[in-house]
Amino acid sequence: MALNDVLTPKQAKVLNTYLTKPFKIMILNGAVRSGKTHIDNYLFMYELRRVARLAKKRGDKHPQFILAGASSGSIYNNVIAEISRQFGIDLRPDKHNHYHLFGVDIVPVYTGSIAGLAGARGFTSYGGYVNEATLANQEVFKEIQNRCSMEGSHIICDTNPDIPTHWLKTDFIDNKNPEAGIISFTFTIDENTFLDQEYVKSLKASTPQGMFYDRAIRGLWVTGEGIVYQDFNQETMVIDDDKIPDKLHYYCGVDWGFEHPNPILLLGDDDQGNTYVLKDFTKKHKFISYWVDIAKNLQDEYGRNLIFYCDSARPDNLNEFQAAGINAINANKNILPGIECVAQKMRTGSFFIAESASSGLLDEIYQYAWDEKTGEPLKENEVRHNDRLDALRYAIYSRNAKGGYIPWT
Repeated sequence: MALNDVLTPKQAKVLNTYLTKPFKIMILNGAVRSGKTHIDNYLFMYELRRVARLAKKRGDKHPQFILAGASSGSIYNNVIAEISRQFGIDLRPDKHNHYHLFGVDIVPVYTGSIAGLAGARGFTSYGGYVNEATLANQEVFKEIQNRCSMEGSHIICDTNPDIPTHWLKTDFIDNKNPEAGIISFTFTIDENTFLDQEYVKSLKASTPQGMFYDRAIRGLWVTGEGIVYQDFNQETMVIDDDKIPDKLHYYCGVDWGFEHPNPILLLGDDDQGNTYVLKDFTKKHKFISYWVDIAKNLQDEYGRNLIFYCDSARPDNLNEFQAAGINAINANKNILPGIECVAQKMRTGSFFIAESASSGLLDEIYQYAWDEKTGEPLKENEVRHNDRLDALRYAIYSRNAKGGYIPWT
């Protein structure tokens, strides 16, 4: 079997660099589905064999190697399960949740929060593999770097892009000091020559324009520009109420407020995956009893199982809803994946607003802009309001995430 039967030209270039050039840190960054993690899993196998040889020469009977990821689940999905698919090697955790291969103790370190710092301290590692590096807490990443202090140790990383000022880019990818020993590669989706071209065309066509497209498809480190929902088209997406289908699967989004507006949005999905915003109940200075009555009236009209995806910032209000017999749960509030989920519906022409519910939403959509410094939408105090859009995101993303929607980040 030839090398080009299993690796793309870009992956082969990475492997050749790994085998022929000295380095301390190698970072593969770029587009989704571009083959970064696939080749890094190869390098992981090479690293474990290399560490096993080094340890044998040194008489070290217990060499350790760090396997880092945002969470236990991401390590398993992106590395452990993929190694089984790629190489037929089934790694099983021991009682300490460590893995073992070629005589090397593989130590998981969770980088998603500062809590992972404890797992990275107190031992010396022959190297590290950091999956989804932009999701890593900076202090945890630094501690992994500190642990990898054995002579000849390597750290390999893969990641999707983030904002241009992210510490991984400014401190590592852009660091050209030869003494730092950093090598980086940027991947685009078109460099994965094993992908089905129809899949690539579909992904490009359905990925929202602007920041999401530049990061996911082109592999660029960019912030957003202008309004967040660039694919929103008022002419095609705001429709007469009498064009709303009769049979829909109904649900609601709720963003609690008092001094600022408190919206409850009623949405409905048809069997083709189209989402319709049907009703907008938004008021200021209303106590929870008012909103309980609104929710009960909606349940009476649309069924007792009508679900309300609620802002988790007010557990007292959620408890009031549940005590009143309202089917209310905390929403999935992840910001960028949620925005991408809504934007993808707009991009694919599967998002609509009833004319009677449109005025407030239109006002918010056209002033919902990116913050160039943070790469996230402007905060509430920097724009007039975005409460309806928060409720919209809570509802659509919570609904679609439960149904299996997987964001690229």
